[in-house]
Amino acid sequence: MGHPVIMTPNTNVYIDLYQGDPLVEPPTYSMVRLNQSYKFEPVPEGVGPKLILGGQANLWSERVRSMRSVQYMTYPRSFAISESLWSPKENKNWNSFVKKVEKHFERFDAGEMKYSTAMYDCIFKPTKDNDGKLQIELATEIDGIDIYFTFDETNPDNYYPKYTAPLSLPKDVVTLKVVTYRAGKQIGKQINMPIAVLKKRAKIQ
Repeated sequence: MGHPVIMTPNTNVYIDLYQGDPLVEPPTYSMVRLNQSYKFEPVPEGVGPKLILGGQANLWSERVRSMRSVQYMTYPRSFAISESLWSPKENKNWNSFVKKVEKHFERFDAGEMKYSTAMYDCIFKPTKDNDGKLQIELATEIDGIDIYFTFDETNPDNYYPKYTAPLSLPKDVVTLKVVTYRAGKQIGKQINMPIAVLKKRAKIQ
């Protein structure tokens, strides 16, 4: 409409939203993962750049109870938004960005700051197969991460089955437990996912 604007789309820069699986994250109403923040493009196609005054990340505080919570929700997504605002999109590189984030994690550890490691966690993609049964794909935001899982209520480590293809459910399974490793060391949270939750997400009765 020709108005000058500050870009704050909730699809990319609302950092009060889930950054990992809702089962293990502070409660909210929608999702903005780190890679989605990194996809933020402050100048949309077809819009004159002179109309874009800038952009910002929004941390709404209804559910933020402490400064530790502020840190957890802010980092590392604010890095992704900053790079999107400061860098021409042709200069952006996700894998290079991840390496820079991990360097900041080292600084945060030294400074005893809190931050999210959700980029290392397993992502669940439940769907309904042709027979109406649950099929589960697993993924991670970044490359080089291995996912191990169990269906038998034991806690997985890197000696359990490694995810390589979509999973079908054995009979009478109640929980899918997953954990992520890199270079032989646990790097993400263990997530104990109820099968009932996966069925609900896949819209299976």
